[in-house]
Amino acid sequence: MHHEAVRNALIKDGWTITHDPLTLPFGVHNLYVDLGAQRMLAAEREGERIAVEVKSFVGPSEVADMEQALGQYLLYRSLLQRHEPGRNLVLAVPLDAFESILSSELGRAVREDYALVILVFDIRQEVIRQWLR
Repeated sequence: MHHEAVRNALIKDGWTITHDPLTLPFGVHNLYVDLGAQRMLAAEREGERIAVEVKSFVGPSEVADMEQALGQYLLYRSLLQRHEPGRNLVLAVPLDAFESILSSELGRAVREDYALVILVFDIRQEVIRQWLR
């Protein structure tokens, strides 16, 4: 449900979905980021490339959800730097999660300390509400 909403929101925002999912091979392991996307910019031949990990934050604890999302984000960012250094990692979160835990003092500290790139999406309208870089 969240995955499709983010996919549709990216397309509406001018992105082309290139991978669903994006495979990150590392040694004997394969990890999977939810989406790979690219947007062509007039001034660039190759455009901007992103990998998008979608998180729902629907578990019983917002803090536990944030811990899991942060760990996964850092792992994927590390692998992307080795596998596809030109592709930026984005954490997609629903508007309600952003307005609660990720806008709290704890969420702001984590976003700043780890330089998270966040896409805030509206699940009902399937649109991007905000990019935080």
